[in-house]
Amino acid sequence: MFFVVLIFCAVYGRRFGDRGTALGLIGFQVYFLSLFVGATASVLPELYGVICVAFACSAAARFVLLPQTPAGTLDRLRRAFRARLAQLLATQAELLDAGPEEAEKVLADLRTGTARLHETALLIQGRLEDGTSDPAVARLLQRRVADAEIAAERLGLLLLTARSAQRTDTLTLHLPGAPLPAGGELPVRDEATVALRRDLQALRLLMLRPAGEASGTALAQVRNRLLGYREEENLPPAAPAVQDVFRGLGEAARAALGLRLALDGPQDESDDTPATARSREELDAEDTAIEISEGSETEEPRPTGLKRPTTRAAVQVAVGSSLAIVGGELLSAQRWYWAVLTCWIVFLNTASTGEILVKGYRRLLGTVLGVVAGIGLAALVGHHTWTAFALVLLFIFAMFYTAPLSYTLMSFFVTAMLGLLYTLLNTYSLSVLVLRIEETALGAACGVIAAAVVLPVHTDRRTNELLVAVLDRLADVTRGAVDQLSGGAGGDLVEQARELDQALADLRAATQPLTHPITPLRSRRNTVRYVVALLETCAYHGRSLAATAELLPTHPSIAADPRLRGACGRIVHNIEAIAAHVTDPKSPARIETGSSIASMLEPGTLRTPRYGRVTDRVLRHLQRLDEAVSGLARPLGLAGGPAQPRK
Repeated sequence: MFFVVLIFCAVYGRRFGDRGTALGLIGFQVYFLSLFVGATASVLPELYGVICVAFACSAAARFVLLPQTPAGTLDRLRRAFRARLAQLLATQAELLDAGPEEAEKVLADLRTGTARLHETALLIQGRLEDGTSDPAVARLLQRRVADAEIAAERLGLLLLTARSAQRTDTLTLHLPGAPLPAGGELPVRDEATVALRRDLQALRLLMLRPAGEASGTALAQVRNRLLGYREEENLPPAAPAVQDVFRGLGEAARAALGLRLALDGPQDESDDTPATARSREELDAEDTAIEISEGSETEEPRPTGLKRPTTRAAVQVAVGSSLAIVGGELLSAQRWYWAVLTCWIVFLNTASTGEILVKGYRRLLGTVLGVVAGIGLAALVGHHTWTAFALVLLFIFAMFYTAPLSYTLMSFFVTAMLGLLYTLLNTYSLSVLVLRIEETALGAACGVIAAAVVLPVHTDRRTNELLVAVLDRLADVTRGAVDQLSGGAGGDLVEQARELDQALADLRAATQPLTHPITPLRSRRNTVRYVVALLETCAYHGRSLAATAELLPTHPSIAADPRLRGACGRIVHNIEAIAAHVTDPKSPARIETGSSIASMLEPGTLRTPRYGRVTDRVLRHLQRLDEAVSGLARPLGLAGGPAQPRK
């Protein structure tokens, strides 16, 4: 009974933040440890001594041998971002050279590289507040990381377009398994493509070069050449799609320069060309314009009572643990706590019945494989104490190393390590390891039953709530970006784009039970992947619009156009209509269809003498966003109708 109360309090304590979570975890683990070693009152002093020694060793490793600070963690993430960016550029160069047989594999690698770069950017954004002392520096770094990510993703799309007979749909880069566009051209080796291969490698080397080595006349000439492409300098004679790739290279080089200035400080400017000098001036103007918004934030109403996630999870874990205790006692009066441990673990970092089911399956699979490995290793090294001890340490390292990558692998190493640990303690037996499988299966089943019966949160409900959150953030970003592009004040677009990315990451994680390989509903899995890919496409265009809008206050050569506000009305209406339909399928909301965004504008061009292609880029992003939002209606079962007149 006390164990169940302890588990309830440990989970309920999460509502008090990190301290409450840590206190609950420590309480559960210490109680479980006492059950594992069979602690009695007479051995408590020794047990306390062991815990103190372990705490001292952990503190020495954490704060002395391998000290970790928020600033140090952020610095490692920044270096990882640059490495990921260089890897993506290398994959893009491979795409340029890939023949018909290799193109699909390289495209899959391009998708993976783009997704990993985005994940690293999200990790950096999550560490900015703690890793920097100045909010202005944090905002500057967030802006430069976002610029580099957008420029790299756009460069990949331009390369895909250059390989095809028509402009590539953005969905090609986000939907797993989507083929290359029809009419793809074979790799050629004319003067333009040779220069393109050279410049892709040059940009990659510039990104990888450490700050202390990023100087010299040769590197300055490479940087100047790449930045010159932004202003139509030295563009080789080639097809328009290939020339667009060179312009994309110039934008990526500018983003790389801004990222280097933000990370490493001022650089040598003695060899700058006029184009490079102008890029630096633009970056300096943007840095000066960055201000920290002090506006008050409106807090969303928080659920109370049993609707609170921590309360619901605490009740579910308590019920599941009670079932696990009863069932565990029937299996073994000495090892029943293994079932309780599994029931506890499957509820950690999960929010729906589907997530708990998948996590329980992964733990059971890892345990079964770990038992097999533990039996084999115990037979091989059972009489070699130091070898077994070294393997235990190795498995502990592997357990923590693989935890963020694969929960199945982590469970495998935990179980294999326990088999060796039982060998060292002279308590090893085959029946104990088999019992672990039984207790693990029982604990996972109890967790799933409790989640499905007691205050259940179905996966559909969870994903629908997160989908509505993504759509709301997308509407905010689109509305704010177009408002600023139309001459208004769009607000903090960088922060809004960050919130959109985080909401999409939460949705992607919540849909894993629906896209898992064991999911029997194949058509539903494909639909979920398609919807998430469309949302990623929408997020890309929203980020790009926000990045372009952020240029307006500091670039007088980029003019606002009030006509864009009217063209955006249909997109925002459709986003809100889809959100209303997801919230309530009986909602009368309908999406609007009609002519293209470009045709909705009156004749005329934006006054952009040096950025003459900004107009086309904005319209292209709006058009693609309009198409992607309309495409969401079909898999979500929302009907459309003719567009209504708008002011």
